[in-house]
Amino acid sequence: MISQKTVADYIRTIPDFPHEGILFRDVTTLFLDPRGFRLAIDQLLAPFVGRRIDKVAGLEARGFILGGAVAHQLSVGFVPIRKKGKLPGKTVEQDYVLEYGTATVEIHDDCLAPGETVLLVDDLLATGGTAEAGIKLIERLGAQVVGTAFVVDLPDLGGRAKLEKMGQSVHALCSFEGD
Repeated sequence: MISQKTVADYIRTIPDFPHEGILFRDVTTLFLDPRGFRLAIDQLLAPFVGRRIDKVAGLEARGFILGGAVAHQLSVGFVPIRKKGKLPGKTVEQDYVLEYGTATVEIHDDCLAPGETVLLVDDLLATGGTAEAGIKLIERLGAQVVGTAFVVDLPDLGGRAKLEKMGQSVHALCSFEGD
């Protein structure tokens, strides 16, 4: 019997990147394979089919690739959540904590209307700081996050727990322990 590949089978692990002792989970190998990419998109949106979703928001940068494809499949608009200084026009920004300091993400101030429902998508959930900032931005514009979807969850880093504590549902296609 031929076994079916899972999304995790398409993800390459690169040891000691970006620092010694880190196992980097590289989803670009998933994007390279048409079957793997299709599998990931289908599985990312599966729990949300039939639910009201007005927009999909993707976190820079791989969340743009995944979120754009999910938005296309759901026939809804796409909202990019970018690093500060990358969007033209008026924006709303949100700081979040990094290992050594803070960073800022932003969205256009007119990209969401009050009451709209949003699915937040990214490739990887680690500490949850970027996703938390994205959720706060969406909510500041009066929209509601109806779920979060990730290809990879690194549960030992606490991101899932952080988002669930915020009342968010977390959908991840695979997880890697000990990262």
